[in-house]
Amino acid sequence: MSKCIPIAVIACALASGAWTSASAQTAKDVVGAWIPVANVAEQNGVKSEPYGANPRGILVFAADGHYSLILSRPGLPKFASNSRTKGTADENKAVVEGSIGHYGRYVVDEASKSILFKIDGSTYPNFDGTEQKRAFTIVGDVLTYSVPGFSGGGTATASWKRAN
Repeated sequence: MSKCIPIAVIACALASGAWTSASAQTAKDVVGAWIPVANVAEQNGVKSEPYGANPRGILVFAADGHYSLILSRPGLPKFASNSRTKGTADENKAVVEGSIGHYGRYVVDEASKSILFKIDGSTYPNFDGTEQKRAFTIVGDVLTYSVPGFSGGGTATASWKRAN
């Protein structure tokens, strides 16, 4: 997928009137499975795509308040040893820098249009046991949220398209 898809989706939704205003969004609106469209990080004015132009993964918000997220860069190297525990320094570095996963519970604050992630566990241990608030919007079938404390430093904006 092109990183321009969210703009095209938003333009189509605006033109057709097939979206609701952000003020009408509720906790029920985020429930379901979402596929990544783009993830753009910014640090010291420099933008990057840490998970590539076409990130892979899934974000699932369950109706009972649990969530799970996995995000990765396409084309991560296969380990020559064929063992996850015996990767080379370069293989391990590529995987750590090119992927993130976390899970736990979430709460949607409809008044502030934010999602609070209550992270139970993560592939980035510094997230374990933390709470992270992300302002969000849903336009058409695209969920976009800001990440004020990106795991690679700086901030990020993540866009996800509702899975079919």
